[in-house]
Amino acid sequence: MLSQESIEKIDRELAKYPADQRRSAVMGALRIAQTEKGWLATETIEFVANYIGISPVAAYEVATFYNMYDLSPVGKHKITVCTNLPCALSGGYDAAEYLKQKLGIDFGETTADGKFTLCEGECMGACGDAPVLLVNNHTMCSFMSREAIDKKLAELK
Repeated sequence: MLSQESIEKIDRELAKYPADQRRSAVMGALRIAQTEKGWLATETIEFVANYIGISPVAAYEVATFYNMYDLSPVGKHKITVCTNLPCALSGGYDAAEYLKQKLGIDFGETTADGKFTLCEGECMGACGDAPVLLVNNHTMCSFMSREAIDKKLAELK
């Protein structure tokens, strides 16, 4: 179900915890699986759960609670815009509207070419850097003016 490389990465996550606390590795294991697959299908979540030795429902609880896990296909580049109050007051909504216009999509949608998915996000812990974007759940982009957004989109294309 997952590549040998991903299994080895999950094994490294498991090694961080005592044998009776394997469930603690579920977040890392789901992240590894999602990085390989692009999103978390039901069978992928179940595979991860079985591999680390927890019930599938326990893995589903984690995958459905945190917004960094994608339970349906997303574009090659998932862009999450923080619209929580501090970012909203510092241009978060403007950045979101500009991205919607540039990409021709709304929150929760993917461009026709499959390159971009746009999401609305909650606080990313960088309020002083607003407006803030998160690309593919891993890359924080700060001070995202229209010019900075244009530059980032050009880099991602």
